[in-house]
Amino acid sequence: MKSDMKYNSINEKKNIDKNDLKTHENPEPKNEVPFNRMNRKNILKLTVAGVFTALVLLSTQLKVPTAIGYANMGDGVILLASYLLGPAAFFPAAIGSALADLMAGYAPYIPATFVIKGLMGLAAGFIMKNEKVTVIRRLIAFIAAEAIMVAGYFAFEALMYGPAAAAGSIFPNLGQGVVGILVAMLLTTLLSKLRAAARVKLN
Repeated sequence: MKSDMKYNSINEKKNIDKNDLKTHENPEPKNEVPFNRMNRKNILKLTVAGVFTALVLLSTQLKVPTAIGYANMGDGVILLASYLLGPAAFFPAAIGSALADLMAGYAPYIPATFVIKGLMGLAAGFIMKNEKVTVIRRLIAFIAAEAIMVAGYFAFEALMYGPAAAAGSIFPNLGQGVVGILVAMLLTTLLSKLRAAARVKLN
């Protein structure tokens, strides 16, 4: 009787071991498609954000003459990023602009630029986050972003140098804002079809 029980026990153990082996050899397929798709989209978002960070940095170095001095092209690229990326444009706007200040030797402005330019990208991107964005909505988003820029730098410079000195930068910054809006309107009109494709791949 004991030998039979022992024999049955050994057979049961062998059957369990065989089942475990089959499970390891042929594991049940896992549903990894959504996870992989999410990873790909996150990587793509980081890549596009990195590209726009570099574009903001480079375009800030490009200056165009205006009636009251010079304006750079950086704001136009920030607004384009907002149009394509939505609120996520905060990061390339903030980082690219702060790096531009670092390269230009304006170290005291780096924290303010990071916040101000980042808020420009965030605000404009939030206003344009819908699938369809009309020309009027684009214009409102761009004006709101540039208003943040003018008010933000005035507040920062008023703390640094006093309101009287800060007032002297209002008109140059307004000129910068106008150039940024014109550049952004041109670029977003030309790249309107790209936006639809970007939203499908990034969202």
